[in-house]
Amino acid sequence: MAQVPLTFLDALAVRTWCGGALRALGRAREEIDAINVYPVADGDTGTNLYLTMESAAAAVEAVFAGYGTGTGRPSLADAVRAMAHGALIGARGNSGTILAQLLRGMSQVLAGSEGDAGRVDGVRLRLALRHAADSAREAVAHPVEGTVLTVASAAARAAETAGEDCGAVARAAHEGARTALAETPGQLAVLGRAGVVDAGGRGLVAVLGALVEAVTGETVEDTAVAAEGGAAEGGSVAGGAVVPAAVPVEACPESAEPGGPAYEVIYLLEAGDAAVARLRERLDALGDSLVVVGGDGLWNVHVHVDDAGAAVEAGVEAGRPYRIRITHFAAGDVHTGGEPPARERVQRAVVAVVPGEGLAGLYAEAGATTVLARPGEPPASGELAQALRRAHAREVVLLPNDAELRHTAAAAAEQARAEGIRVALIPTRSAVQGIAALAVHEPGRRFDEDVVQMTSAAGATRHAEVVVAERQSWTTAGICQAGDVLGLIDGDVAVIGPDLTATAETVLDRMLQAGGELVTLVVGDETPEEVADRLESRVRESYLAVDTVVYRGGRQGSLLLIGVE
Repeated sequence: MAQVPLTFLDALAVRTWCGGALRALGRAREEIDAINVYPVADGDTGTNLYLTMESAAAAVEAVFAGYGTGTGRPSLADAVRAMAHGALIGARGNSGTILAQLLRGMSQVLAGSEGDAGRVDGVRLRLALRHAADSAREAVAHPVEGTVLTVASAAARAAETAGEDCGAVARAAHEGARTALAETPGQLAVLGRAGVVDAGGRGLVAVLGALVEAVTGETVEDTAVAAEGGAAEGGSVAGGAVVPAAVPVEACPESAEPGGPAYEVIYLLEAGDAAVARLRERLDALGDSLVVVGGDGLWNVHVHVDDAGAAVEAGVEAGRPYRIRITHFAAGDVHTGGEPPARERVQRAVVAVVPGEGLAGLYAEAGATTVLARPGEPPASGELAQALRRAHAREVVLLPNDAELRHTAAAAAEQARAEGIRVALIPTRSAVQGIAALAVHEPGRRFDEDVVQMTSAAGATRHAEVVVAERQSWTTAGICQAGDVLGLIDGDVAVIGPDLTATAETVLDRMLQAGGELVTLVVGDETPEEVADRLESRVRESYLAVDTVVYRGGRQGSLLLIGVE
């Protein structure tokens, strides 16, 4: 009998795995959301896992794109590190944060073990699965059995005797996870009462199934394992996972336990190990469902608390928190049996992508649901679609505030429309155009009229930004050198100069040559205070009929955003 060649894991397989896992989670998203009852039955575990994996897959694709169309390709270490970093910065919710740590744990083993051929065998994959399960368990303040942690540990145990072939290891891990998932209702009472398997564990089974496909090329049946004993009375089976009839997807209860914390707080944090250790202790005393993942100075923090402000303040004391997300679990929506009341939709809402924390606060004060875009890390379509759902409105106006997000925003809008939400996409190219649109927004008038007025206000606002060149390059204004200050008007480089204030003044003068009534300045964290003061003085002295308003944008990528209406 001919010997079957061993299978290995390399960078291309990691890319295939991430793409396959994203598709598998996309197919299972609604099913997983429907069985989400622990730790909070907010019906978003499937969505959070999908968004986390989407960020991981996008990071891996970016690494491959960096090699262009040449014959080279990234190393296995490059691919798995990108996967882990993408998952870390894109992690959503309790389940997504744990998935991020599982991927990070695997990457720590795989990145340091590829041989001369740029690949690893099943022995290393077994070690990676074990380290992933252990590190995820360590990241959770109070591990609970019957959750994704149990499923991950079972997968690692099952893989330990699978030999040196990556395919055999992946198959064993997947089957071990499926078996453990079926047992979760008997380990966690809330699952047993609802007659469902653990939602996070169900997602991990999908991810491991994609790993089998990536390594072996085999097709894995994309269904979950039913809870032992079958469906609970009155329940049904969806894709193999038991779904209770009393918990429809669109009306999931907001809190699994009476008297639970009121808020979910998530943020990225730049801090050292010692500061994070103290942060864990403080947050553990404030609430529950604490998960802190990451390392090397960058962490993702997730906790459920009653005092959201205290949780954020603890992050400020530990380091620099950003991408802060606070979700309120609606009081009184505790599931006690029977069908919980659905939260009533508002008629109209605005969803906006904003480049910095300062603008996020400004937009939120104006009533908009915001999606924060970190410099160099634009939101994916799934994140925008989730924000459209989170607005919980029949009609939504979407402001992408970036020309590069046009197609991403359009895809998110189509997804929301398919779910029955009326969405109007206004093609704002800058946050200052979004500010102008939001200023004329009136929820009380007809939707079409409101969209027309907002579109008109955005279109009447010229936009500019002032940035620092990172490298030498050709521009529409000539050749710039690294460190030069660039002034971009309506997306094109119009001014190149050595001085920030002088360049900003030249940009502002050029914009006001065509007239204007209001100048909006959005100042970044790294911009000296005197720049805004100087520009305000220039407008006051040289353009008598023009008003100026200044906002603090936070860490927004650009030194300065300028809008002229």
